[in-house]
Amino acid sequence: MKAAVFHKPGDISYDNVDDPRIEKAGDVILRITSTAICGSDLHILSGAVPQKTDMVMGHEFMGVVEEIGPSVKNLKRGDRVVVPFPIACGHCFFCNHGASPSCENSNYKHYGPNGDLMDQKGAALFGYTDLYGGYAGGQAEYVRVPYADISPRIVPNNLSDEQALFLTDIFPTGWSAIDWAQLKGGEVVAVFGSGPVGLMAQKAAWIRGASRVIAIDPLDYRLEKARMVNKVETLNPHKVDVIEAIRDMTNGRGADVCVDAVGFEPERTLMDKVKATINFEKGSIKVLDLCFQAVRRSGTVSIVGVYGSPYDNFPLHRIFDKGLTIRQGQAPVLNYIDHLIELVKEEKVILDDIITHTLPLSEVAQGYKLFDEKEDDCVKVVLKP
Repeated sequence: MKAAVFHKPGDISYDNVDDPRIEKAGDVILRITSTAICGSDLHILSGAVPQKTDMVMGHEFMGVVEEIGPSVKNLKRGDRVVVPFPIACGHCFFCNHGASPSCENSNYKHYGPNGDLMDQKGAALFGYTDLYGGYAGGQAEYVRVPYADISPRIVPNNLSDEQALFLTDIFPTGWSAIDWAQLKGGEVVAVFGSGPVGLMAQKAAWIRGASRVIAIDPLDYRLEKARMVNKVETLNPHKVDVIEAIRDMTNGRGADVCVDAVGFEPERTLMDKVKATINFEKGSIKVLDLCFQAVRRSGTVSIVGVYGSPYDNFPLHRIFDKGLTIRQGQAPVLNYIDHLIELVKEEKVILDDIITHTLPLSEVAQGYKLFDEKEDDCVKVVLKP
């Protein structure tokens, strides 16, 4: 079959690879109908999240069940499904406690309690390096889905792929950021980053009762997308002092909730890069620090951008003095996906309005280039095998 294969940093190509096969009784083989490039994929492309060997990319995908293992009961051939990005066994301690991204069984080679940079990770993820299980991803014509009775969800026939695809990752991730903040209604939510996850967090904030939603991003075209699809207020840090602006908008207090939807590879100056090199850090926590400054006292900061290393000068003093609540991690998609499917079915949320580019899978290298280099006002790339 054909697939998007990572070879080394900066090198992803459309290659022939072996067809997946049923390896365990609970597996299914999915024929991919739509897949997407995620901002997290760019961390692999850049080399910031290391991968030493060739790997099929992609953790946002959906498709049609072609083969089923002998123990699969919830799916049949021909079912059209969307697949959450964390791989969960469904019966370990963490899966039983609503924490499927910490599944003890799916990432048996690198699982552990420490959460170390180069080992002891949580649950496996599709197409996300050997550290996260080494499972082939879904930027391909076919993919093996383990524990198939646990995660895949059947997509209603009246929903297009584009309407359902982002239930794999970015909508549940944006939803997590807002759910963790436990909105009661009337809150001011500031979302740092208007990429795909940031846009989804903005949608979730409105649904959960926010009174104001503020989008922060250094790229005007992404702020325009946020205004167009989510009707939010916007701030560009190149044009205003974001912290002062948010305080001015909130009677000097700061936002009730700040969401970091950027992570450790934000736009950086030369000095930022020098500091990171000296301190043996990956990227920067500059966006996270902005969240800690912009949120009000006793507010909540939700972190759904990826961070991959320890950081010097972590502002613990500010977190303590302001009495902040911090929630972060991989989205527990299984906790939300059934509810989120209903929101899409009932047209209470539109997800496909963030798509800017749809390409054949054969043009995957161009898709990564557009997304990574932010060419042609690219926000979200969908690939069709």
